[in-house]
Amino acid sequence: MKPIRVLIAKPGLDGHDRGALIIAQALRDHGMEVIYTGLRQSAVQIAAAAIQEDVDVVGLSSLSGAHKSLFPKVVEALASKGADDIPVIGGGVIPAEDIPFLEGKGVKKIFTSGSPTDAIAIYIKQMMNKETITPPKKINHIGIAVENIELALPFYQHALGLTIDAVEEVDSEQVRVAFLKIGETRIELLEPTSEESAIRKFMNKRGEGIHHIALEVDDIDTRVKQYHQQEITMIHDQPKQGAHNSLIAFIHPKSSNGVLYELCQPEKKE
Repeated sequence: MKPIRVLIAKPGLDGHDRGALIIAQALRDHGMEVIYTGLRQSAVQIAAAAIQEDVDVVGLSSLSGAHKSLFPKVVEALASKGADDIPVIGGGVIPAEDIPFLEGKGVKKIFTSGSPTDAIAIYIKQMMNKETITPPKKINHIGIAVENIELALPFYQHALGLTIDAVEEVDSEQVRVAFLKIGETRIELLEPTSEESAIRKFMNKRGEGIHHIALEVDDIDTRVKQYHQQEITMIHDQPKQGAHNSLIAFIHPKSSNGVLYELCQPEKKE
């Protein structure tokens, strides 16, 4: 298989390239061919080098604060030479508030300072294989742990005016659940049916309250595989059966800033 070719470039007057060299070596460790253009390159020079070297991806690094000007110029220079099919990614000291602007200008992905080098390599591989992770479709539901569903329902039914969509027991999770519709999503009340239930253990530590956020996805098997590649810690290595015959898998909170996320693939209707 032909190795992925990546051009790493430092646009503008930024005179520090230690980070760019570290990224270049990390990509080589992942089997990629890396061309480094060196310091103080113009957008036109970077675009010309990308075309001459027949690269698959251009990676830009900036520590100077001029990324909002320089990164879009590289995208424009590639487009002017008919090479807008070469994706541009960027990294360095880039504030989070600048990411929407840069992505709106055609930069495919921004990696902020502190991003693992492996994450950049994995993203490039997934992008080249057309396996990049798409956003979840929506919040399927928000799970709330309660001691007793019947005692909790009056607030949701009468104070919030919500209606019950379904009530069922999920034996595999040792929990009884009630779903209440709210717009395009639902609230899921979770009542433990056993002292060994994860919900019971949660409430023993924290009491009643928000337990998890469920994100609706397509092809949960592929997504779990992608997360393993990114070294995201999963509570479930394989999807399992959940409520409403859905497939579910939980992401460990230590990988998601303390939030328990559930991946949920609803049952496909015939």
